[in-house]
Amino acid sequence: MFDSGLGGLSVLRELVRLMPDTDVVYVADSAHVPYGTKPPAFIRERSLAIARFLLETEHARGIVVACNAATTHAVAALREAFPAVPIVGMEPALKPAAAATRSGVVGVLATPATLEGERFAALAQRYTDGIELLTQPSPGLVECVEAGDVNGPESERLLRLYTGPMLARGADTIVLGCTHYPFLRGALQRLVGPDVTLIDTGEAVARQTSRVLGPGLESMVFSRSDPGPARSGPAGRVTYYSSGDVAAARRVIESLMGVAVDRVLPLPV
Repeated sequence: MFDSGLGGLSVLRELVRLMPDTDVVYVADSAHVPYGTKPPAFIRERSLAIARFLLETEHARGIVVACNAATTHAVAALREAFPAVPIVGMEPALKPAAAATRSGVVGVLATPATLEGERFAALAQRYTDGIELLTQPSPGLVECVEAGDVNGPESERLLRLYTGPMLARGADTIVLGCTHYPFLRGALQRLVGPDVTLIDTGEAVARQTSRVLGPGLESMVFSRSDPGPARSGPAGRVTYYSSGDVAAARRVIESLMGVAVDRVLPLPV
């Protein structure tokens, strides 16, 4: 599993809950976070390098692209490069949002790379007929989560800035279109009130991963000799890598996941 940073942990926690006996390698490409403001070619290059590392070094049986921007701009290239490997991607939850809205107005918080991609345009055309769709690029929120600031004044300021216009136009459903944003759910729900529905896809992606990769993963053990630096869940092991500051990553992972992490390994690609 990989993300531009630590946002994909919102998917990891759902996967660990659903498949507690599965070993997972999580890669945070934090030296290049966020992907959402990077050129598509760069996102593809990094995604291919990380996937190759997961497959060749960690002997992964499948890959979860726990990043909307990477899914938008790299999942097709990943599936072409590794056709025998199950690859699960993300997409903003426009379909359930369209079903949930009562006012007919749906807001989407996401990074520019996601909102400007063809996948998002196709989803919007497919699922939001008759729905007013309000899209809001949300720079700064990823950085708040990366710093572990999910309830502080800066994250609240940005959330207020980005959701205020949506609420003023009658949005009663908001899609969290970046894997970092579910960690801001508590602050956001307090801000928008209980009558606004917040939707993310972490649980749905975990279920899809379980379906695609199957129960065989639950008995899989790592083939490398290192027994692994961290555990999460009753039996499965989670191994963490970061291309950024590994000590800082460890502190934020423990804060966001609520688990002890012995260490985070430096990403060698």
